Amino acid sequence: MPGKLLSWPDWPEFTAAKGEPGDDLVGYKKAIVDKYGKDNIVKSWLKVCKELESVTSRIADQGTAVIPEIQFDEVFDLLPEKKQTLKDVGCFVVRNVFTREEADKWFTDLKEYVAANRSQIGGMITFVCMADESPGWPKETPFILNVYYSPTQIAARSHPNQLKLSEELNSWWHDQDGTYSPAPLSYADAVRIRPPGIPFRGLGPHIDAGSLCRWADPTYQSVYAAVFSGNPEALDNYDLTARKAANQAMFAGGAHSRVFRSFQGWTALTSAGLGEGSLMLYPNVKWTIAYLMLRPFFQPPDSDREEDMMDATKWTFDPDSPWFPGTFRSDSQLLSPTSHPHLRLRECMVGIPRMEAGDTMWWHADMCHAVEVEHNGDHDASVAYIAATPSTDENKRYIKRQLEDFLNGLPPEDFRRGPGERGFQLFLGEKGLLGGDAGRRAMGFDLLT
Repeated sequence: MPGKLLSWPDWPEFTAAKGEPGDDLVGYKKAIVDKYGKDNIVKSWLKVCKELESVTSRIADQGTAVIPEIQFDEVFDLLPEKKQTLKDVGCFVVRNVFTREEADKWFTDLKEYVAANRSQIGGMITFVCMADESPGWPKETPFILNVYYSPTQIAARSHPNQLKLSEELNSWWHDQDGTYSPAPLSYADAVRIRPPGIPFRGLGPHIDAGSLCRWADPTYQSVYAAVFSGNPEALDNYDLTARKAANQAMFAGGAHSRVFRSFQGWTALTSAGLGEGSLMLYPNVKWTIAYLMLRPFFQPPDSDREEDMMDATKWTFDPDSPWFPGTFRSDSQLLSPTSHPHLRLRECMVGIPRMEAGDTMWWHADMCHAVEVEHNGDHDASVAYIAATPSTDENKRYIKRQLEDFLNGLPPEDFRRGPGERGFQLFLGEKGLLGGDAGRRAMGFDLLT
């Protein structure tokens, strides 16, 4: 089907032999077993693997068509069943959030800003992600840039349509104590200008918002209590009650964000289609994350037969192994066909629909995603990383610090290795904000009082 990889890239495979050591790892597992019980964990394992049989078959059959596409104006009047479909899939394209003219100008401005300050930008962000096994992040032609406050990014984050859309997506989440607001905050992230013809293997299948902390942090772990309790079908992927206080940065690492992003997002500054260095997603949230959380507690059968490997009843409950598949403290949560076979990643990682300048792509905080290795197009593929970030207490604390750093000429806290930009040529700072008071609130100015 359209959107599936014809051949699997040479992304790393994760095995116990390559796992991260640590005396604490078995303790994290045993704490979960003591709290929820072996029988409940095994019960969930069998349920989740059974459900994945139909989930993976549907994705493999439909490919990119699984990913919904809607127009910007449609988002705010969705029928309940349509909204539920978008939430269940967990990813979708929102078309025409900005005009083509706006996006074209932003891309032109971005290229001028980067060219004028290239010597100070100093190349690309250096993530830990897969660094030991992938050449990744080509130094000769950096394209994920240490740039956070270009006029383009500030304008795109504070544009009224971006703020309106982000608030709507944030409102799809809920909590039980009413201490969060869907009011959007502007999290400063990077920008990409990817030229064609250069392979990039640095971002294989992964899930952001932390890795080991999902099991190790008791608050974060409680987000998935239904999974460990034997009732994975009851998992509510849009419940912020516990998640808003989860410690995503429990372990130090350049891949970890300190803020909670309800949906990660790409704002397209140019067009990009399949095979043009675009995004790949695993278009299912609930059963994918449930499987990920259970996988460390089970060992595969001693067999080379695929039918044995895919038979969940033949896996052995093993809470005594220190291995968390694809989990490294300093990195995002990584996945591979070897470490997570029931996900059928080779067949179910699908390319997103073609993006045009002014479109946006959104995916749930727990969604597995990757970036295509090849860019076989004929022009740069450029996106601004702009997420939907709700007003939780922890997010507001971060955004306040982010604004203080911005006013003092420092890069954002999550990206300290980057340069400060106040001395850059063409830098506009807060004068580049759009959206009036709403744009200033999103950037955190009201938090300074």
